[in-house]
Amino acid sequence: MKKRLFLGALAGGSASLPLAGLAQPAKAAAGPALLTVTGRIQKANRGPLDPVLDQMMAKQKLAFDKARTFDFGQLAGLPAVTIKPTLEYDQKQHALSGPLLATVLRACGATGSKLVMRAIDGYAPAIALADAQRQRFIVATHLDGRPMPLGGLGPLWAVYEADKFPDMAAKPVDQRFALCPWGLYHIDVQA
Repeated sequence: MKKRLFLGALAGGSASLPLAGLAQPAKAAAGPALLTVTGRIQKANRGPLDPVLDQMMAKQKLAFDKARTFDFGQLAGLPAVTIKPTLEYDQKQHALSGPLLATVLRACGATGSKLVMRAIDGYAPAIALADAQRQRFIVATHLDGRPMPLGGLGPLWAVYEADKFPDMAAKPVDQRFALCPWGLYHIDVQA
């Protein structure tokens, strides 16, 4: 793998609910795949896990027969929303933008009811799809108007506006985002 090209592309990109229906073909990613969605999906654009080429996934014991991958351009091409949660890192509100997680899952033809979202460090919280939809989770690609770099919170972050939910807003800010993996790279859609 050409790491410089990969890193350059990252920097330049400066209850069971069926989610099928977004009219977008499952085209292969033109750039490096930043997000891989597996499990109960109908619109795949790649084949099974390759233990040689998919080293991080193999080391994290993932397995799949098919997947839908997204590069930065594909994610940025989906309708974006902006949220303004208070973040634990500086106790200030920040603008995070990107497509709704539900929109990403519709593009995959997802049909499950549970999601396991995995970060590059292996952190993998599980959430009911209905909860992720109710809380309007997004796949954030931008923080305060700029693409999120690898090595910070990005390049992708599954996150929601915790301040808008009284049960979460009542918690200390460092306890509001346990289901929000930064450095998101994989979502497993389960039954």
